[in-house]
Amino acid sequence: MEKHKHFKMQNRLGGASYKRCILRNIELPRDEMVRFVVGPDKEIIADIKANLPGRGFWLSARRDVINTARVKNVFARVARDKVKVSDDLVEEVEKLLIRRCQNIIGMARRSGQAISGFTKVEAWLKSGRPTGVLFAAADGTETGKKKLSNWVKEAPTVETLSAYELGVAFSKDRLVHAILAPGRLASDLLATVKRLEGLRVSL
Repeated sequence: MEKHKHFKMQNRLGGASYKRCILRNIELPRDEMVRFVVGPDKEIIADIKANLPGRGFWLSARRDVINTARVKNVFARVARDKVKVSDDLVEEVEKLLIRRCQNIIGMARRSGQAISGFTKVEAWLKSGRPTGVLFAAADGTETGKKKLSNWVKEAPTVETLSAYELGVAFSKDRLVHAILAPGRLASDLLATVKRLEGLRVSL
C-alpha cells in the first residue's frame, strides 16, 4: 500500500501557519515542526501540542536537526541563557509524539469515530464511507495491505506506527488495521503523524 502524502502544502494566502526553524533558519509549516520551551528548572521541554506558556523555539521535525541543535547548544544561544538539554532529547520527542498519536486515537475510539480489525476496516472501505485516516501497521503483512489497497481511494494512509504502538491505542496487545472517521481528531492525528514520520524517516 503506497503511503499517502498527508497534506498538500498550503501557500501563505491559504492560511497556513509558518514558523522559523532556529537551526536551519528557514520557515516551514507548523505541521513539519516541533515547538520547545524552557521549563521551570531551565530544562528544554518538547511542547508537542504547542500550547505551553513562554517563548517557543521551533525546530524541523527531523532527528538530525534536533540532535544538531542539542549538540551545538543552539537552545542556549536563542534563549540567551544557560539551559539544560537532555542527551535523549530526540528519543523523548519521539515518545511524546507516539503517545500523542495514541491519545488522539483513544479519544476517537471512545467517541465512536474509530474502528479496528481487518474485517471491520475492509467493510468500512467497501461501503464507501468517508475515511479520515486509514492505519496499516508498519510491521504488518503486505498481504493485508494489498487487499485493502483495492478499496482505498483518497483516504490518507498511515504506516508509521508499529502493531504494538497501534494496539496500545485500542487497549490491545497488537493491532494492524484501523480507521478514523473524518473530523478534527483525524486532522490532529495526521499533523502529529507527520512530525513522527520526520523523526523516523531520518533513522
